[in-house]
Amino acid sequence: MQSFDVVIAGGGMVGLALACGLEGSGLRVAVIENHPPQVPFSAAEPHALRVSAINAASEKLLTHLGVWSTIKGMRASAYNGMEVWDNDSFGRITFTAQERNLTHLGHIVENNVVRDALWQKASQLRDVTLLAPATIKKVVWGENDVFITLDDENMLTARLIVGADGANSWLRSHADIPLTFWDYEHTALVATIRTEKPHEGVARQAFDGESILAFLPLSDPHLCSIVWSQPATEAARRKSLEPADFNKELAVSLDVHLGLCQVESDRLTIPLTGRYARQFAAQRLALLGDAAHTIHPLAGQGVNLGFMDVAMLIGEIKRLHREGKDFGQYLYLRDYERSRKHSAALMLAGMQGFRELFDGNNPAKKLLRDIGLVLADSLPGVKPQLLNHAMGLFDMPKWLEQLQVEDAL
Repeated sequence: MQSFDVVIAGGGMVGLALACGLEGSGLRVAVIENHPPQVPFSAAEPHALRVSAINAASEKLLTHLGVWSTIKGMRASAYNGMEVWDNDSFGRITFTAQERNLTHLGHIVENNVVRDALWQKASQLRDVTLLAPATIKKVVWGENDVFITLDDENMLTARLIVGADGANSWLRSHADIPLTFWDYEHTALVATIRTEKPHEGVARQAFDGESILAFLPLSDPHLCSIVWSQPATEAARRKSLEPADFNKELAVSLDVHLGLCQVESDRLTIPLTGRYARQFAAQRLALLGDAAHTIHPLAGQGVNLGFMDVAMLIGEIKRLHREGKDFGQYLYLRDYERSRKHSAALMLAGMQGFRELFDGNNPAKKLLRDIGLVLADSLPGVKPQLLNHAMGLFDMPKWLEQLQVEDAL
């Protein structure tokens, strides 16, 4: 039987980030993952379909973990502007890095690039053990330890087990933590697109009452990853269209901002569901990322919310360990739970309100949202606040915020 201080169920982006963040604290950490990366990243490979918009707060965390330079060396695309508009109307808001004296607003990065960089880092750490491929078969919570049985009958003990095993978390279900969920009644269609005009490092998002179309700039100046959120029937229809017909509909939906479009990959559809765990922690258990919450992708904040879960939990575990306290006790995990439930609830409510405001073409609602976009774009002080939220600057735990201050000096 192997003994660890922290066992992390799930070797995706957030689970691996937590493991890397606990290195050097004197704690023994294990990561259990059934699907380890199989093929090393190659820049010659086409862009993967699943990408994330890594904001400034997440970039700060990944820099602290020592993987950001690796990620940039593999493949990452900085975006220096954002444009959001309502099709066939006057509502529009734009953000630029230049107006805030910044070099960029964030980066579009393939999920597998982030994960591969973190896996590579974790595999080199003295205090981290990667158990892969492996699956948890059974978990028993004791007073002072968690007892974990793997599918090969090997047994582990830990003072804390962390659920970073995704939206359909086995660990969350096994712990009998209730889940609130709702159907967004939208499906995301994702693909890689070549555009006639260069994207110029600008992330674009267009609303047309029935769908939300995001063009996310990739490293090639004419390549974008699209996330097209729309009713399931439309997503299925567009997925099955001939490429030429799909390209025409896509260009029209973006109001031909980037000229003619050409799909260069398969088209993947993903049903969109909101989830919010009733608890983010329990006795000797903490939940992270999609195991705790999933949100609509319209603002690209899902992975950033998960990374701030990681940052908060790193800070709490290290602080409690330094103070000689049992960080697996629910009594001490409540600060983490309260903080992250609050952030997730605000994000979920904000995304739902935004989604409902831009749903449908009722003339009164359309006028309201167009006026709202114009006012947000022009009123003093509003845009900087919106941009700070988008960059995650209001959601960092104190220790990470302090790094931000120190780096700025």
